[in-house]
Amino acid sequence: MLVRRRVLAALGAIGAAARLPRAALAQEKTITVFAAASLKNALDEIDDLFTKQSGIKIVASFAASSALMKQIEQGAPADVFLSDDVDWMDYGAKHDLIKNDRRENLLGNRLVLIAAKNSKIGSVTIAPGFDLAALAGSGRIATGDVRAVPAGLYAKAALEKLGIWASVESKLAMAENVRAALLLVARGEAPLGIVYATDAKIDLSVKIVGVFPEDSHPPIIYPVALAKNAKASAAQYLAFLSTAPAKAVFERYGFRVLAVS
Repeated sequence: MLVRRRVLAALGAIGAAARLPRAALAQEKTITVFAAASLKNALDEIDDLFTKQSGIKIVASFAASSALMKQIEQGAPADVFLSDDVDWMDYGAKHDLIKNDRRENLLGNRLVLIAAKNSKIGSVTIAPGFDLAALAGSGRIATGDVRAVPAGLYAKAALEKLGIWASVESKLAMAENVRAALLLVARGEAPLGIVYATDAKIDLSVKIVGVFPEDSHPPIIYPVALAKNAKASAAQYLAFLSTAPAKAVFERYGFRVLAVS
């Protein structure tokens, strides 16, 4: 009986050892991507293309870049970080949370003013002194939280540059990310919103009524990088983001592709 138990124990150990590489392989076949909320529609399509080509599954988490970077800092197991703000990527580099040598500026975007599709508000020219407060009337202006969310930070910079920040600050409805701000306008809970052009493009219940001058805010750049402890296969995904198939999807959603394969 003792011999039999020893044989069974040995066989069990061998089986466990044989399963280890398989478990490691399964883990390697999944990449976790943390990406800015404004990328969801385009990246969902691109991730499907990548999985079909490589067999590697993508698990994506979409939120404000600020929230995602803080999660990475707290130990969240991300392989790739795709931000809509250079400053948060710089934060990651400063705190040794990303591989700075595997970082590049991937996309560009525009900042726009939106209203509900059936709104009586027509096209406006956004320029210094533009009376946005009067246009909003008694309603609110939805945008990302101006203290941390990139879309909100760009919005605040533009409003300050145009000289109208003081008149609209109290009217802002600050959301946890740009998609949440878009939803406030789409639902009619705010008559106006400041979002990215790509967000307005994917929601047929809103319309663009004005475009902010590009020189009114810092350039809207989407940097991408491997996280510090990224799996080896994440490099393959990073390279795919600047290929022709991925570029076609990004451009269809209104992004400007800065990186080329």
